[in-house]
Amino acid sequence: MTPAPRLRLLVVDDEPDLRTLYELTLVREGYDVESAGSVAEAWGMLAHQRYHLLITDMRLPDGTGLDLLRQLEEAGRGEKGIVITAYGSAENAVEALKAGAYDYLTKPVDLKQFRAVVASALGRGPATEPAAAPAPEDKPAAAPRRGPVRTIDRITGDSMAMQQVRGLIGKVARSMAPVLVRGESGTGKELVARAIHEVSPRGEQPFVAVNCAAIPEHLLEAEFFGYRKGAFTGATEDRIGFVQAAQGGTLFLDEIGDLPVAMQSKLLRVIQERAVRPLGAVSETPINVRIVSATHKDLGAEVLAGRFRQDLFYRLNVIQIAVPPLRERLGDLLTICAAVLERLARDAGVTPVPRLSVAALEALRRYGFPGNVRELENLLHRAVALSGGEVIELADLDLPDIADSALSEPEPSPPLPLRDAPAPVLPVAQSDPPLPTDLVSYLDGVEREILTRALERHRYNRTAAGASLGLSLRQMRYRMARLGVAVGDDERS
Repeated sequence: MTPAPRLRLLVVDDEPDLRTLYELTLVREGYDVESAGSVAEAWGMLAHQRYHLLITDMRLPDGTGLDLLRQLEEAGRGEKGIVITAYGSAENAVEALKAGAYDYLTKPVDLKQFRAVVASALGRGPATEPAAAPAPEDKPAAAPRRGPVRTIDRITGDSMAMQQVRGLIGKVARSMAPVLVRGESGTGKELVARAIHEVSPRGEQPFVAVNCAAIPEHLLEAEFFGYRKGAFTGATEDRIGFVQAAQGGTLFLDEIGDLPVAMQSKLLRVIQERAVRPLGAVSETPINVRIVSATHKDLGAEVLAGRFRQDLFYRLNVIQIAVPPLRERLGDLLTICAAVLERLARDAGVTPVPRLSVAALEALRRYGFPGNVRELENLLHRAVALSGGEVIELADLDLPDIADSALSEPEPSPPLPLRDAPAPVLPVAQSDPPLPTDLVSYLDGVEREILTRALERHRYNRTAAGASLGLSLRQMRYRMARLGVAVGDDERS
């Protein structure tokens, strides 16, 4: 049998002693290693040779390690990069990850961690020895795959916003960079996190999802980091925590904005040191875990209010993916409904796949979906169960107010796109004005005209315009989206 080719690595550092140390360490691991002392020398070697991995110091005599990463990116090269930064320089670490580095190390470099990160970058399995496994019933369960359909294929929609989300998922999956997913409840933030995990080199390793808002504060440390037998009353055996359960894979921290400040400090240390110390343990256990977090809150505002640590926010917010609410991408509604109905029918063994009537679809278009896609899925699930036929009618949907008004319309016509909606016809003052023939459209026109006037009066500041009408910014945005009121490029909050 032909032996597998040895992996070739390039080490770039201007300090000969450190270069030699890295080379010796890697050669003992079975790699072919070459080295350079500057950006120019390294690029000259890269021009004539392909490598499996680039390991570079941040500061070099004629530039930085980031210069090399950018040159590789511009040349379309496939080498992964690990950047070695000055100790405690969080800014450099974040900058390296944003520049496309797979991972980073801080000086002085711990050689055990050095070997682990290199192994992880080269796809040689989990970067560290896993902790002793507890009894099966005590191990936090890694989320199972949901059938043959890839998670990224469940992120439905052809709108520009969703195309950007899918593009970012593919791009960020290649590195270890922490990702912060922002979006309202029900928009599919966990789907985004799962998709990142599945298409990354860690896809076969555990994906552990943790709802930070659902764990009592006094249990957080034990749940996250585990404990040793006898650490506290009731600790009758060793147990690993969520962090160690995600070893080699991805730890998804949902609703990270609800994590108490005291726990934020402990999580920050774990991220910085890449190690956890279970309750009752005397030593730390190295970890190799990618962090993906999600929140419906504005963490920047939480930092200013003193409710979220700025240094932790800086670590988590290396790459941000914003998932838009459903009301801001109603053009995707038909596609989403078709995909959800197909999945529900497949799971229930129903044929043919149910479809929405024109009246039902029109009612859904008019609804604000405060619960976003999750609420839509629940509505359709209930409708499929109640309809009993191939067509889901308006009466099968549980849409208060919207349904009542739409039921009075004998033959609702297919809706126009919001931006193409006709301008309202304002009533003419007279002694006995005629009654409108379409009350819903008439009231929509009046509301659209009032919103437009308020925006013009407040120079298109949505917050001020909404406040003048007794509306919150969120309510103002919803009404503008529903009625197709746009303010152009000078839109301000």
